Amino acid sequence: MNILLLGSGGREHALAWKISQSPKLTRLYIAPGNAGTALAGNNVNFAADDFDRIGEFVIRNNIHMVVVGPEDPLVKGIVDYFAVREDLRHVPVIGPSGKAALLEGSKDFAKGFMMRHHIPTARYKSVTFTRITEGIRFLETLRPPYVLKADGLAAGKGVLIVNDLFDAKDELYQILGGKFGDAGKTVVIEEFLSGIELSVFVITDGKDYKILPEAKDYKRVGAGDTGPNTGGMGAVSPVPFAGPAFMKKVEDRIIIPTIKGLQADGIEYKGFIFFGLISCQGEPYVIEYNARLGDPEAEAILPRLKTDIIDLLTGVAEGSLSGKDVIFDKRFVTTIILASGGYPGSYEKGKVISHLNRVERSLVFHAGTRSEGDKILTNGGRVMAVSSYGETMREALELSYKNAAILDFDQKYYRPDIGFDLK
Repeated sequence: MNILLLGSGGREHALAWKISQSPKLTRLYIAPGNAGTALAGNNVNFAADDFDRIGEFVIRNNIHMVVVGPEDPLVKGIVDYFAVREDLRHVPVIGPSGKAALLEGSKDFAKGFMMRHHIPTARYKSVTFTRITEGIRFLETLRPPYVLKADGLAAGKGVLIVNDLFDAKDELYQILGGKFGDAGKTVVIEEFLSGIELSVFVITDGKDYKILPEAKDYKRVGAGDTGPNTGGMGAVSPVPFAGPAFMKKVEDRIIIPTIKGLQADGIEYKGFIFFGLISCQGEPYVIEYNARLGDPEAEAILPRLKTDIIDLLTGVAEGSLSGKDVIFDKRFVTTIILASGGYPGSYEKGKVISHLNRVERSLVFHAGTRSEGDKILTNGGRVMAVSSYGETMREALELSYKNAAILDFDQKYYRPDIGFDLK
């Protein structure tokens, strides 16, 4: 089977690594990929949302399946693009349609969906600039801290948690005034839920689903969950507090109503669903949906997946997922993100990465990297993910941190306390 994987981050390197292990694979191409994905397949130099170039490549290279890593191509409608082209519609694209991807692409759409299908989530109100007074009034009914979310995609940085009411009102004006561009034309104001977060993943063919390993990621840049939100600074899988009883609640109250809700609304959804959850005194609530695997969670959960991933992806494409088995590695996997100094603010690129050959007993997934001759250079805010197995979380963390310290580039930064709230 010839597969084209779209994307260039750590999630895509983890997917490429997993796909490349399958005996069913003939050729794997990654567009545009990074220095790490080149180790698992062939990088091709076009953007993940350049639909015309993607279509031409698929036809020319006899691609049998397209796997979409990031959210942008999904929200922009790559599945629909393939569906309307007679010369492409026979090629399955693993991911939801543009309408289904609104579960991630529009927080207002997602909240409406949850309310309509009685899926537990925080109270909210969506406002535009013309209705900003309603937003102010709703803020005044809430207790601090205050949660403000840009409705559209904002590269993981469109959610603000503000402790002061005056500051929350000011931020509401700023977002609606263009702080996050078009993504903030509508703002979702939410009641703050207190608890501990985790990410749960399923893969679905639109009718049936399989639950994948869960994970907990760490979004804040600083130790102790301080500082601004990032795309994620590390992850742990499995999540110790998410035992069978808790996961049964998640499945019954959230996963099943979501799958049935999509069917009831006439929305075809084939691919991964990411449930961003929070446990409030043992009760699960949905914070957000994503229409793809998480990053850096993918770098923690895919190493735990023993099942041939192409077998699962084929089940999605053919509508035969119910007959597939999902087998997990019972060991812990912990992931530490190495970031560029200054991230998530301004940072420099082009720093030489050294000592990759000295890493032992850990997986290194590239995120923001590129090759230049025989050198590997930094090319993004999140540069690499170091993932390690362990019989205990502590054992896995010790190995991840050991190798995170070995890898080196100028202004390297990583959080020193991943898993601190799970001990």
